Amino acid sequence: MDTPPPADDTVEGAGRRLRLNGLSAKLLWLTILFVMIAEVLIFVPSIANTRLRWLENRLSTAAAASVVIQGLDEMDVPQPIQDDALMATGTKAIALMKDGMSRLIAVSDMPPTVSHQYNLADMSPFSAIMDAFDTIFFGGDRVIRVYGPVEGYADTVIDLVLEDAPLRQYMLAYGRNVFLLSVLISVITASLVFFAINRIMIHPVRRMTENMRAFSSDPENPGRIIKPRPVGDELGIAEGHLAAMQTQLQSTLRQQRHLADLGLAVSKINHDMRNILASAQLMSDRLAMVDDPRVKLFAPKLLRTIDRAAAYSGAVLAYGKAREADPKRRFIRLAQLASEVRELLVDEAGPTIDFTVEVAPELEVEADSEQLFRVLYNLSRNAVEALRSDPVDDRALIHRIIISARRAGSVAEIFVIDTGPGMPPKARENLFAPFRGAVRAGGTGLGLAIAREIVIAHGGSIELAETSSHGTTFRIELPDQPVPLSRFRVRA
Repeated sequence: MDTPPPADDTVEGAGRRLRLNGLSAKLLWLTILFVMIAEVLIFVPSIANTRLRWLENRLSTAAAASVVIQGLDEMDVPQPIQDDALMATGTKAIALMKDGMSRLIAVSDMPPTVSHQYNLADMSPFSAIMDAFDTIFFGGDRVIRVYGPVEGYADTVIDLVLEDAPLRQYMLAYGRNVFLLSVLISVITASLVFFAINRIMIHPVRRMTENMRAFSSDPENPGRIIKPRPVGDELGIAEGHLAAMQTQLQSTLRQQRHLADLGLAVSKINHDMRNILASAQLMSDRLAMVDDPRVKLFAPKLLRTIDRAAAYSGAVLAYGKAREADPKRRFIRLAQLASEVRELLVDEAGPTIDFTVEVAPELEVEADSEQLFRVLYNLSRNAVEALRSDPVDDRALIHRIIISARRAGSVAEIFVIDTGPGMPPKARENLFAPFRGAVRAGGTGLGLAIAREIVIAHGGSIELAETSSHGTTFRIELPDQPVPLSRFRVRA
């Protein structure tokens, strides 16, 4: 008995994993991390500045008390007043230095031992930062000396001795408040950035991802093609390219399906057609034995036509499914081959179309006779159909098809010219593409595609040399096959 797959193996589970571990979650955590890093960079100079302000406030308070006490001149300051001053400033001792003379303003009964000294008048930013972290990590039980100038008295210096425990407690409280504020700012900033970028970027990317997954499950459904948003940013442009790619892919899939259906249909038709042609060959053989001048005139042409049809049916040429056989190249008289094409099409062309062959009788071309016949036949038959679709109201209008050729060194140039209405732009854009290069309504465009494949197999080229309202010209270039040196020596 089959067991259902785990929840995480389903498409919904994959989508949940995509969202938990996707760009949205990463963006949120990265934003919080970057904001915290920025807050740390701000916190380092901020904590140092906070420590300096706390010490400066102590100096200012002690300086104010010292100025009052100094008014007693040389009298001994009563101990209660000293204790009040020390309590107000939170210090152990206060001294004033002026004009090189130092006076002790207030002191506790037992002067403490000083472990660190700080001159606030000469404090670099780096030293302030180092002293701040030294107080946080190692302070709390030390007695320090702090001195600096009295504000408003340039020649007076206030000197304090105090414990650093209150300073450390103040700095820790400040750091805690900054940390909590940083976390709050990080969360708010990350949320704003998250919702903004999620709306601008993540949501469109997720939309394209869901569309690609849905399109891959049913690529032939036109409803699965993404509809680009009317925006001009990079994601909008990407959606436009994705829609164009999906549309082109659907068109290609339809063509491939059409080719597959065509191949199946050709195989079925070929099975029955081969039997019919076999019967026609038997009847044509008997017809050739009839002693009638007209029958003897048309019988060889009929036999060659049926033989070609049987050969084509046996090869089962389904474009896109089977490739052309390698050409069996031999020198042939092009004038005779072109005349056979004209004889097959002259009845279909009718009396209104002048079909002429302007090829020198001695001109030879190295090619596969049957394959080159098909090339000329396809081009000429297209010309016949183009001329037949041209209006014939104007009796002075000339309808003509010309097959001409010339040789330029080892290259033979063959021209198929008609005086028809020319080719429409759509046909010129997809000239040699099957099912897209058809000139007339209901055509498949296979004739030109087959002709191109055969010419390329001969190492040549085929192109639309000219087309206008006065007619169309196709040019074929077939190079002679190089003769191996060993065969040349045998001939010599």
